[in-house]
Amino acid sequence: MTPSEQIDALIAGITDWRGATFAAVRKTILEADKEIVEEWKWMGSPVWYRDGIIAVANAHKGKVKLTFQYGASLPDPDKLFNAGLDGNARRAIDYFEGDKVNARALKALIRAAIEFNQIKKTKKAPASTRAKAPTKAPAKVPAKKSA
Repeated sequence: MTPSEQIDALIAGITDWRGATFAAVRKTILEADKEIVEEWKWMGSPVWYRDGIIAVANAHKGKVKLTFQYGASLPDPDKLFNAGLDGNARRAIDYFEGDKVNARALKALIRAAIEFNQIKKTKKAPASTRAKAPTKAPAKVPAKKSA
């Protein structure tokens, strides 16, 4: 079974409001960027990647949790993050019964996570693969004349 099929099966198995919320979150993530890849990790968690981990989702009793790997480094002008706010790296969105997925704001957050991953990836790349800034040749200093 592919990771996408496993996620389909997970969502289909959640027959209450959490299944519909999980499906809406997934749909929004995949619509944010066509190059996002779905994976199935950590004994049954959907994970979305693009140039690194973007987020992982889980259905818990009473909520659907979407955790961003580097959420603490992301701008969140719409104040979607409502969990894990004290963490040094991760931030999460907990969706409770009756909550609506703000697709516009979530897509913006997903795109910010992708941009963060891309910048992080560029910084880690060996110097030979990064675009090098042009360097100036050192100024020539006239040699001192011997007396």
